Amino acid sequence: MSIENETYSTPTEKYASEAYDIVQYAEKEIGSRLPGSDGEKKFADYMGKKLEDIGIKPVKEEFSVSPRASIGGIPYAGYAGIILCVAYYFARHMPAVWFPMAFLSLLVIVWLVVSVFLYHTCFDMFFKREISQNVYGELTPPDGEYDYTIILSGHTDTSWCWKHSEHSFKHRNNPVKGMVETYAKVGFGAVCFFVMALTSIFMAVVLGAYTLSGAEWAYNILNSQGYDVFQNVMIFVPMVCAVGCCFVTMWADPDPRNASRGAMDNATGIALSYEVIKYFKENPEKLPPRCRIIDFNCGSEEAGLRGSKAFTEQHKGEPILDNAWNINTDSVADKDYFEVVIKDDWQFTRFDKDLEEMFKQTFDELGIESKTGGCIHNPVGGCDSTPMTKAGIKSVTFAAQNPVLTYYYHTWRDTSDRFEPETVGKGFDVILGVIDKIARFQEENGFNGPQK
Repeated sequence: MSIENETYSTPTEKYASEAYDIVQYAEKEIGSRLPGSDGEKKFADYMGKKLEDIGIKPVKEEFSVSPRASIGGIPYAGYAGIILCVAYYFARHMPAVWFPMAFLSLLVIVWLVVSVFLYHTCFDMFFKREISQNVYGELTPPDGEYDYTIILSGHTDTSWCWKHSEHSFKHRNNPVKGMVETYAKVGFGAVCFFVMALTSIFMAVVLGAYTLSGAEWAYNILNSQGYDVFQNVMIFVPMVCAVGCCFVTMWADPDPRNASRGAMDNATGIALSYEVIKYFKENPEKLPPRCRIIDFNCGSEEAGLRGSKAFTEQHKGEPILDNAWNINTDSVADKDYFEVVIKDDWQFTRFDKDLEEMFKQTFDELGIESKTGGCIHNPVGGCDSTPMTKAGIKSVTFAAQNPVLTYYYHTWRDTSDRFEPETVGKGFDVILGVIDKIARFQEENGFNGPQK
């Protein structure tokens, strides 16, 4: 879409319109952009070229990523559960089978906790690796002198298609049924896996204690009436659990052709961050005094925040992270849900309170009313504000997204025709308003570090 000859009612409308154009390009011309994929690389290169077009030198930093080592690998837990269900019938006649079953159960549980929930990288070496990249560019005052930095970030990658969310599309006009369609299957599958895993560990402990040391408590369990009842019930339980574990295997479709197109999540964040730095490049008188702006296109967020982790680790102790503020924009599309994300519950990380208040004040100034009250905790997973906060940067995540798992969240139905250009434009106004408040805060207070 050419906009060169268009007229705009406000000075910022041009940039808001261009942001929506970038969203549509990412969705329609590039499509899915799984972590470490060619699609992700194409989008990162595209945004680097756009920085060059406005006279900002892009910097590309590559890093390795194991895309399926974290949330993308959840289906593996389902396959492990199916193996346990089948192996159970062998273990009834060959008790020694309980020990490898227990080992598999412990291994998967530790991986789920450490890598899937806490996003640690220690299991990455056991999964296939790809090359991802961060691309960023900086805008400094005309004299090159600055006292603080504002990092505008968004992630270039998209998620694997969450089949259970996509299946709830048929209930898009009935949110309650849609939630049941998604949560019931996933919850049932998770319970089934843990039933089989904990049963395997329990049996291995009891049998190990009895065979190795003749423990009396283990003997009493194995010869109790309750154990006989347990054995009879367990004839049928693995059959039911196998069905539930099949639901877990369907969590993230491995086919990249079905992956999320990422219009909302997170082409909007990438587009808004770029358009804001372009706005200041083309209007240097608007750039806050002694402020540096960085447009940070972050890779592999959906693989466990790998891009933001790589960025903060690579630049640890360097000036680029000194006195730095981070506005991480992730999904601006749902006009009734403008919010500032103040905490990643799974990552045990509380984001900056000063930025939180700045966003809330800006929402009020712009007359934005939100069904979430303008503030939420990230209910699942994590966002790029966590590595930034842990690196000593004042950070929050800005979003306009229904926090309930809906049919378009992490599915191929995340397309631009679902939301309005005006919503993206409102996001642009919000970011500019917060930057003004950061500038005033710096002038009055300097830098006081992340307020946890």
